[in-house]
Amino acid sequence: MHIARYATLLSVLTTLGLLAGCQRHSNKETYYLVSNNLSLPYWKTAVAGFNKAAAQYDVTAKIVGPDNYDAQAESQAFDQAVAAHPDGILVSVADASSMQSQIDSALDKGIPVITIDSDSPHSHRIFFIGTNNREAGHLGGQRVVDRLGGKGNVVFFTMPGQPNLDERLNGYMEIFSQHPGIKVAEIFNIKGDAGNAMDKTPQYLALTGPAKVDAFICLEASAGKDVGEVLKRDKATDRLLIAMDVDPDTLNLIKEGVVDATIAQKPYTMAFYGLKMLDEIHHYPVKNLRTDYAVDTFSPFPAFIDTGTAQVDKGNVDIFVSSAAAAQHQ
Repeated sequence: MHIARYATLLSVLTTLGLLAGCQRHSNKETYYLVSNNLSLPYWKTAVAGFNKAAAQYDVTAKIVGPDNYDAQAESQAFDQAVAAHPDGILVSVADASSMQSQIDSALDKGIPVITIDSDSPHSHRIFFIGTNNREAGHLGGQRVVDRLGGKGNVVFFTMPGQPNLDERLNGYMEIFSQHPGIKVAEIFNIKGDAGNAMDKTPQYLALTGPAKVDAFICLEASAGKDVGEVLKRDKATDRLLIAMDVDPDTLNLIKEGVVDATIAQKPYTMAFYGLKMLDEIHHYPVKNLRTDYAVDTFSPFPAFIDTGTAQVDKGNVDIFVSSAAAAQHQ
């Protein structure tokens, strides 16, 4: 008899606990994801993660920012998000210097801000979720060294001034500094348009003799497939191409042998986990969002959450293709 009563009581308490858990969230809670280049497959993957977490928690997710690379438009989108006074903001920072004061102003208004993908390290953002971009550069740099046998000319396609890309470049350069036979011929600014990389590639391919470009390194997601299409069209099978991220076109070019390898990130995880962390902060707020938690040994938050990287080549590309296909049916 006592066992039966205990079981009934336990069942009631469990049910009440579940109901209380359900009541914690509300679709009146609103969280923003702010970024550039929202038309890219990379960011569509991030948006899927953000929306998935919002659906699990039954909160409202809003995604704002330009479809292309436009730091000013992103800045304006961030201000509009702040004006709506949401319960939290995730932001991938295109221009760290210009957005620093905006992030700090949002925190002063009591709005938690977490950076993902590209950081604003000198702001008071609560913490950063994303790739260890220096390590991503180390991974790619070692691949280049191994493939070129420690000797050759390389060019980079990037956007100087964007924090995550600069960190990747630093990682590559640290590896190359140990191999003096690797020479950096140029660091080319694509200015937010992968078409600029596509247009520049034939000029590099035309260089011969000591000036021949042996390897093309793309530090952001969009350029790899465009450079790859030029190499494929020109049958430039003697050139090395290292890409970034795992959009379907890049994976197909790996299977075809045009792209040697790409460095995979986890944008879905960044945004999925980021919304959950904002929700946690909303429900268990701290006294002062502007505290410098990076130097607080009793901080309730980490300084950085590394979502991980992986090298993708012909040996494991099918795993990533299958993973993407499975995700579409979730």
